[in-house]
Amino acid sequence: MDGKWQTSLRERISYGLSDGADNLVFQVMTTYLLYFYTDIYGLSAAEVGMLFLIARFADVIESVLIGVMIDHTHSKYGHSRPFFLWYAVPYVTVAILTFVVPPFNHTGKLVWAYGTYLLLGFFYSTVNLPITSILPSLTDNSREITLLGVIRQFFGQTSQIIVAIFTLPLIAFFGGNDQQRGFLITIIVFAAISLILILNTFVHVRERIPMPPATSFKKTFDMILHNKPWLTLSAVIFLYWVTTSMKNQTTIYYFKYNLNKENLVPVVNAFTAAALIGIIAIPFVTRKFSNKATMMSGLSIAVSGQLLIIAGSELWPNLTLIFIGTFINTVGSGMVIALVSVMISDTIKYAQRQFKVEASGLMASTDDFGVNLGLGLGGMISAALLAKTGYVANQSQNQATLHMITLNYAWLPLVAYILMMLILSLYDQKTVHAVTNDN
Repeated sequence: MDGKWQTSLRERISYGLSDGADNLVFQVMTTYLLYFYTDIYGLSAAEVGMLFLIARFADVIESVLIGVMIDHTHSKYGHSRPFFLWYAVPYVTVAILTFVVPPFNHTGKLVWAYGTYLLLGFFYSTVNLPITSILPSLTDNSREITLLGVIRQFFGQTSQIIVAIFTLPLIAFFGGNDQQRGFLITIIVFAAISLILILNTFVHVRERIPMPPATSFKKTFDMILHNKPWLTLSAVIFLYWVTTSMKNQTTIYYFKYNLNKENLVPVVNAFTAAALIGIIAIPFVTRKFSNKATMMSGLSIAVSGQLLIIAGSELWPNLTLIFIGTFINTVGSGMVIALVSVMISDTIKYAQRQFKVEASGLMASTDDFGVNLGLGLGGMISAALLAKTGYVANQSQNQATLHMITLNYAWLPLVAYILMMLILSLYDQKTVHAVTNDN
C-alpha cells in the first residue's frame, strides 16, 4: 500500500544508523576474528573451527528465543524499540572482552574465547534482530519501507567499508608491532561509537503501526512450514552470509600467504565501497522491476565479478583482474543485501494477511539467524579447511594449504552464488505482491 510517508528524515537516518552501529563491531569479528584467534590469540585452526560450530548451534536457539521475546514484549516503547536501550551496553562490553587476551594458560584462554564469543553472538542478536522486526511498524507505505531498507543497508555497508579499510591501519597505529594491543584499542573505539549510535536509534524511532497480538507458537510454527516465500528467502539469506564470511575471512590469508602482499589487504577491502552503488540503485530499479528480479540481477552481477576473481587468481594471475572482479562482485552483493529486510517485511505482511498470524519478531529472526549462522558456518568451514591442510600461523604454508585458501577465496563463493540463484527462482513474487497489496 502506497500513501503518505510517515517517517521524518531524522527518523530514517536514525533507523539506518542502527545497522551501521552494529556493523562497526560485528564486521571486525566476521572479518578478522579467525585471524585474531589463530595468529594472535594462540588457538589452533581446529579449535577455532569447533568454537564456530558450537556457536552456530547456540545461534539457532538464540535467534528464535529473541524473536519470541520481541513478539511478547509489551512496553511503553513498543515491541522492538526497547531492545536498543536494554542491550546496547551489554553488546559493546562483550565485544571488547572478546578481543582481550587474558593471562591464562591455553585451556583458560580457550574457555574465555568460548564465553565471550557465545555471549557476543547472543547480544548481537538482541540489538540487530529488532532492526528488521521494527520495520513493518514504522510505516505501512511500501515505497517508504523500501527506502528505509536501503538507508539501513547504506549505513550498514558504510560501516563495513570503514572496518575493511581502517581496521588494519588503526591496529598498526594504536599497537605498533603489538597487534594484540592494537586490536583491543581499535575495538574499544568502534564499540564506543556503536553504543552512541544504537542509543540514538532508540531515542528517535517510533513504532506507529500497531501490530496484532502475538499468535500462539503452535500456529506460528505451522504457518512457517507453509510460508514458502519466507522459507525461500531464509535459505538465500543464509547462503549469502556463508559466502560473505568465507570470502571476508579468507582475504587476509590469501594476500598474506598466497601473494605475500599483506599490505594490500586494506586496498582490496576498499573495493567493498562499491556495494554502495548497488544499494543506492535499489529505489530506482525497483520502480520498474520486482524485488525478486532486482535481487536476481544483483546475484548475476556478483557471479560475473566472482568469475573475474577466479580468472585473476587461478587462470591468468593478475591483481588488476582480482580488483576489478571484487568491485563488480561487490556491486551485485550490495543489490542483494539492500533488499533483504524489505523482502522479509513483505513475508511478515504475507503471514499476517494470508495466514492471519502475527510473528514479526520470530520471522525477522531469519535475518539475524542467517547472519549469525551463515557467518559462523562460513568461518567454521574456513577454519576447518585450514586445519585439514596443515595450516601453521605466521609460517610459509604448504601447497595444500595455499590451494585450499584459493578454493575458499575464489571457487566456493561462485558455487554458493549459483545455488542462491536457483533457490531464489522458487520465490513466488506475484503471490506475495498480490496478498500484501490487497487492501
